Amino acid sequence: MAENPAYPVGLRLTGRRAVVLGGGQVAQRRLPALIAAGADILLVSPTATPSVEAMADAGEITWERRGYAEGDLKDAWYALIATGDTEANTAASAEAEAHRVWCVRSDDADAATALTPATGRSEGVTIAVLTTDIHGRDPRRTAAIRDAVVEGLRDGTLVAPRRRTLPQALGSARAGETPLPGVALVGGGPGDPDLITVRGRRLLAEADVVIADRLGPRDLLDELPPHVEVIDAAKIPYGRFMAQEAINNALIEHAKQGKSVVRLKGGDPFVFGRGMEEAQALAEAGVPCTVVPGISSSISVPGAAGIPVTHRGVAHEFTVVSGHVAPDDERSLVDWPALAKLRGTLVVLMGVDKIGKIAEALTAHGRSPETPVAVIQEGTTAAQRRVDATLATVAAQVIAHEVKPPAVIVIGDVVNVGPDHSA
Repeated sequence: MAENPAYPVGLRLTGRRAVVLGGGQVAQRRLPALIAAGADILLVSPTATPSVEAMADAGEITWERRGYAEGDLKDAWYALIATGDTEANTAASAEAEAHRVWCVRSDDADAATALTPATGRSEGVTIAVLTTDIHGRDPRRTAAIRDAVVEGLRDGTLVAPRRRTLPQALGSARAGETPLPGVALVGGGPGDPDLITVRGRRLLAEADVVIADRLGPRDLLDELPPHVEVIDAAKIPYGRFMAQEAINNALIEHAKQGKSVVRLKGGDPFVFGRGMEEAQALAEAGVPCTVVPGISSSISVPGAAGIPVTHRGVAHEFTVVSGHVAPDDERSLVDWPALAKLRGTLVVLMGVDKIGKIAEALTAHGRSPETPVAVIQEGTTAAQRRVDATLATVAAQVIAHEVKPPAVIVIGDVVNVGPDHSA
């Protein structure tokens, strides 16, 4: 006999306590959605994945580095129980029941009072799917239904009335063939999960293994079916880095096991993403590799902040450089004196902590200290913010506004072109 169907409801968690027990892959998948919901999140776990640590370091969650203790759920509205300790999970779910706290339990869904639906988002619409029949819950079927609805909304095959404020129907052409087995290097775009390509999203949905950078759109990981193995590449600014060789080996190992592997990268795989190194390693190992381009933050993030990288009568060229190595560092391959003589736009990626030396180098070689500069942090996401300055003041402004990576720096007169700066 089928169990009673779950009652679907949307929780308003803004400012309300949500407790997450366990800092592993389940937490890594679910925390972004709780953060987006505005919950006051307490993570209780002795350890956490690098991506979860980054959320704590960024102040998005409060992390108490310890195991579960009775009383942790007393003030909670919602709990996610996902430790590796069955006894602790059982005790926590009992406490949730006693305090009437809705809880999800990763190791025993039947012992929980709530279920996490397969969710997807498209242009302001949230789709949540639960399936229950005489055979019980079917996560793969649930995810497939979710994906069908989301894809239908995105490519126009599922028509739903909506108010359009921007041009829609940009085209839904895509390769119809089944992708070759192997590895797909997928550009995830600048941060907004809606800015990944249709093909990239489809390959993610079909993957067995996803090796992801934190700089990729992390909300996409929350949409993956439970059976997908997510490996955190731990490319976290100022944090711990997973050696590139280890990433290459992981791609090769999983692909040779016959799995469909997606390497999800921020922006475009071949723009400061070390994508070619991975493609070369795969080729040397005889593993098929396909590259799915992504929208580079070098153009999209300035655009999202109202800055064109070129503009008639202002700039007919733009140059993109990496700022992760300072101009006075012997390892730098950038010709800063030549860049200082250009009149066009200069876009600097990965240069927040070196912006002072970059500004000094440009002005020392002829660029005006009054040249406009904009620094855009977390571009295209809900956390996007823009700090305006000049070459003379940008280093101080970055410190004053506590700008942190990831951020895109735009240098040139185009910074003042947007409607907010017009006379």
